Parts: sequence; C-alpha cells; structure tokens
Amino acid sequence: MIKGGKGGAYPYKTGLAFEKSTSLEEALIDAAFDVQNSKVLRDSTVLGELAAKTKLYKYLERNYDGWESPLSSKLLPDEALFTIKSSRLHIIEKKWQEVSGSVDEKLQTCGFKMRQYNRLLQGTGLELKFTYLLNDWFAHARYTDVLNYIEDSGAHYHFEAVPLSELDLD
Repeated sequence: MIKGGKGGAYPYKTGLAFEKSTSLEEALIDAAFDVQNSKVLRDSTVLGELAAKTKLYKYLERNYDGWESPLSSKLLPDEALFTIKSSRLHIIEKKWQEVSGSVDEKLQTCGFKMRQYNRLLQGTGLELKFTYLLNDWFAHARYTDVLNYIEDSGAHYHFEAVPLSELDLD
C-alpha cells in the first residue's frame, strides 16, 4: 500500500531497496569475510555458503545425494546461509513497510514457513534458524503481539540488520 495511494509499484520498489541495502553478502564482506562464488571464507577456510532464492535448491541437490523437494511449491528465501560449523541453514526473510498492509499478515506465517523449511531439510541433518529482518516500522508497540508470536514460534527477528554473531561463522 502506498502512503496516500492505492497500491502499485511503489511498495515493490521500496521493498527492493530495503532488500539491497541489507544484503547479507555485503555485510559479510564489510566484516572482513571473503565471498567467492557464494562461498563464505575467512583465511581461505570455507565457513558456509550463501544460497538465496533458487540457489537454496541447487545447494541441497549438490550436497545431499538423492535429495528431492517434498513441497508442493518452492520457498524462495530473501537470504539463506548454510554454515558448516553448526550444520545450520539460516533463512532470513526481509519485510519492509511504511503503512499498515499485507506485510502485517505475512509476519504471522512464520510457523508455517518453518514447518515447510524443516520438511525441506528432512534427511539432511541440517538445523533451521528462521529470522525476520524488519525495518523500524515494526518496532511500533502495535506489533508487540506479532513479535511475541514470532518468538513463541521459535523464529527470530531483528530490525535493520541481523547481527553476524548469530550466523555461526566464527
């Protein structure tokens, strides 16, 4: 929804700007990690691999013999990071808003999304960590119940940036 308007391309453009300004790859590079062909390295040691959107499926197919998706439709995460140290898949979904709208309801789907990602990971031995990256619109007190639900569901959320210390790379 557009402030003072009726939907359209504006939310799409501003949401994309938020996604680009919160790039996990850029944050890792800024923190002195090397990123080469989606692999995350420090001192030539591979620590993980970035696999956003359809790269998630390519990673699973490449690393788990006989892996096949059990889902009826594809999940396309905004950011995904496989970490070797913890055998964990970090899913980061980015949500940007500046007026009430459909994103409000999307935050309430974390339980279902986590269920689906866990189904996707069956047989891989990978653990899921699901995190929302939100702009400060969602820091308003009216979102307390939704933010509490996210935590109660076992998911996580952060505003503006995910602390890299939570990504099991060190």
